Parts: sequence; structure tokens; C-alpha cells
Amino acid sequence: MIRSMTGFARRECKGSWGTLICELRTVNHRYLEISLRLPDELKALDNDMRRIIAGALRRGKVDAGLFLKSAAGAQRSLDLDPALLDALLDHIERLRTRLKDPAPVDPVDLLRWPGLIREADIDVQPVLTASQELLREALQELNETRQREGRRIQELLLSRCAAMREQVEAVKLRRPEVIRRMRERVVEKISQLGITTDNERLEQELVLYVHKLDVDEELDRLAGHLDEVTSVLNADQPAGRRLDFLMQELNREANTLSSKSQDSETTKAAVDMKVFIEQMREQVQNIE
Repeated sequence: MIRSMTGFARRECKGSWGTLICELRTVNHRYLEISLRLPDELKALDNDMRRIIAGALRRGKVDAGLFLKSAAGAQRSLDLDPALLDALLDHIERLRTRLKDPAPVDPVDLLRWPGLIREADIDVQPVLTASQELLREALQELNETRQREGRRIQELLLSRCAAMREQVEAVKLRRPEVIRRMRERVVEKISQLGITTDNERLEQELVLYVHKLDVDEELDRLAGHLDEVTSVLNADQPAGRRLDFLMQELNREANTLSSKSQDSETTKAAVDMKVFIEQMREQVQNIE
């Protein structure tokens, strides 16, 4: 089943540490490009998070964010470094003996000294574990969304393929009539010129002329490419790049068919095919 590269997912969970929220947004991109935002408490998970995302997605530009809201009323305790404080007070006392009428030391100024106060260590492992599990749940939800969009795109592409097959078959059925009219026009023009011709030589030239404008090979390749598109759409693997290549091949054959055509109906069919191909190409750009 093909998947779209466009999707959105949001999951959240709660624990004693607060509320954890995971949001994922994806759009089409030639490769897999991950933009990851993590709170300071989860920075250690950066590599693991990227690995988990890369294991679930093949292509697309991914905007992933995890947000942690502390539990209401939760307070973090502060630790004072007594050794550092003693050292500071000792230096202050030494300095006071060398100054005349020194100003009193403000305790708040002491608290601003780097490293004197630090937050007490907390156990972040439960949050790290919950974050990875939440990301996996969000990725599952995202892929379900992308698969639903992929089914819609698949139906659209298959309907366009069916319409193109009808055009190919119509042109094939018309070929004998087109060849007959082509021969009649050539013979009529020669007759109008009043030129005496060698019938055997004329027949040889007509065969060469018809062969030069023959489009059976292009029609066969168009039919083959359409079969391949259908096969790729029904395969259970990423299909975007393969389909993009097939759109180029279909467009090339349709252009050749149009340039060789000596029949207005065939030209119209080739133009219709190119319209269908362009519609498919726009959708294929969004397939993983």
C-alpha cells in the first residue's frame, strides 16, 4: 500500500513528572529530512529519536517536536555547595582585612556565584522512556494518516491509468483506418499531378512512408508503462521514485505519439494522455 508524504499526528501522556506532548508534521521531500525539537531534559535522546523516526519513515520532510510540561505544583529542590561557600567566605574575609571600611556583603550576590546553587539531581529515566514510547505511538498514528491519504491517491492514479488505456486502445483500433486514408491521400495527390508512376515503386515508397509514421511501438510502450504503474501501485513498498520515473517515460511516449500523428483524432488522444499524465505526476510528487 502506497503512503502519502503529507501527514500530522499528536500524542500526549501524563506521569508524576508532568505532561509529555509529541507532535509530528510531514510534507513531501526528495529524501528524508528530520527537524527535531527537544526540551533540555530530553536532549540526550536526540540520536535515538532520529533513529526511531528513520525506521518508520522513508521519505519526506519531518518536523518533530516533544514538549514537557511539569506537573502542577511540582517544585524542584535546590542544593547549596558548602565547600564553595566556605571558600568564597574565606576569600571575602581576606579581602576585608585589606580594605578600609568595606561594604557589607549581600548574601544575594553570593547566591549568584556560578555553581554555588544547583538544582538537585532528579531521575529523568522515566521521562526518557515515556518519550520514546510516545514517539512510536505518534509515528504509528502518522503512518495511518499517510496510508489513508495514500489510498485516495492510489484510486486517483488507477482511474487515470484506466482512462489512458482507453485512449491507447482507441488509437490502436483506429490505426487501420488512419493508414488507409494516408495511402489514399498520397495516391490522390500523385494523381492530381498527372504523373505516371511505377506501381511497384509507389507501393514500396508508401510502405516506407507508413512505417516512418507508424506509432504501434509507442502505443505498446504506453500500455507497458501503464501496466508497470498499476503493478507499482499495488506493491507493498515505497513507490514514489519509481512512479516519478514512469511518469517521465509515459510523457515521452505521449509526446512522440503526438509528433508522429497524421490524424486529428490521434493527436487529440495524445493531448488527452498528456493531461492525464500531468495530473498523475502532480499526485506522484506526494508519494513516499
